[in-house]
Amino acid sequence: MRPYLLLCLLLVLFFPNTAVSAQPTETGFLNRTIGANYRYQVYVPPGYTSEKLWPVILFLHGAGERGSDGLFQTEVGLGSAIRQHVDRVPAIVVFPQSYPDTIWASSTEDQALNALDRTVSEFHGDPQRLYLTGISMGGFGAWNLAVRHPEKFAAIAPICGWIVFPTGLEKYSFPRAAASLGQTKSPYEDAAKILRKLPIWIFHGALDPLVPVTESRRMAAALKLVKADVRYSEYPQVAHNVWNNAYAEPDFFDWLLSHRKP
Repeated sequence: MRPYLLLCLLLVLFFPNTAVSAQPTETGFLNRTIGANYRYQVYVPPGYTSEKLWPVILFLHGAGERGSDGLFQTEVGLGSAIRQHVDRVPAIVVFPQSYPDTIWASSTEDQALNALDRTVSEFHGDPQRLYLTGISMGGFGAWNLAVRHPEKFAAIAPICGWIVFPTGLEKYSFPRAAASLGQTKSPYEDAAKILRKLPIWIFHGALDPLVPVTESRRMAAALKLVKADVRYSEYPQVAHNVWNNAYAEPDFFDWLLSHRKP
């Protein structure tokens, strides 16, 4: 028995990190919380290692996924795209959740950014490669966060979002005072001036019955006028759920992750 104990002691002395390094890194969709109540998800890709810096994507969901369970926001949009094609997204992805009757502005915006910063710290994220995308209400959120924090992100991809709050969305209980960037006489042009140095890919369905396609058309035109690095993809036969088309674009993730802040 003594030789066995001696061998164990020698292993501990000369290989103290063996047991720790043998632990598998937790990957997939992970539950995270801020404080006692705010829940969000973080996607960690297969092959994750803390030995290198990782790109980090912040995803903002639409109105239908608002809640407090910290889970539903991964079921529509980017979370669904990841589950279908895990190999296409070699990045950390943050999925904050907007509470019922809120929008991606003010305190909800702060919660999303807090979740992003915590994720960058916990999962060895690269501050030079932070990306932002959102769908519908989250498309508005992507515009809003980018305008308010243009230095934060390396590239953004707003999907069927708006700049000026569209009529007909009142039934979704949006706080109207915070639901629009259109507080000036030239909201599209003013936003474009702020975002002119940021690579942007905009998506919209031409048949969208909720958010008029003119919102994305006008924003794309304003960005082109200031010579921004902008791409605009419009799908003639697609209605509101154009995010399925956007995240299925063969070069979408390659394009997004190719950028880094100067």
